Amino acid sequence: MRAINLRSIARALLLVAICLSLSACAQELSKAGKGALAGATLGAGTGAIVGSQTGHAGPGIAIGAGLGAISGAIVGNSLDAQDVERDRLEEQQRRQQEELERQRREIEEMRRQQRYDDQYRRY
Repeated sequence: MRAINLRSIARALLLVAICLSLSACAQELSKAGKGALAGATLGAGTGAIVGSQTGHAGPGIAIGAGLGAISGAIVGNSLDAQDVERDRLEEQQRRQQEELERQRREIEEMRRQQRYDDQYRRY
């Protein structure tokens, strides 16, 4: 019985390793995707350990992988949302900086014009 459980664990971990390697070939994953994969891997490993102790390695792997994937996706999604917000704020800051520079140039041009006008009135 112990050998069967270890084989089930080995197969499940091999399956997770294959999934991870195939996902590396695709385009870059979002943090939610990476979190789901990492969570599924950790959950499957934990589920395998707990399941083998109770004599139900297969269901333990499946439950652990599912819960881990969901948890990892939630955390990764939160990180993705933070990245989007940070990018939005950086873009807003960049636009404000451009506007500030435009206004500084305009003020400097007005000062030059004022100095010119002051000199012209003297003569």
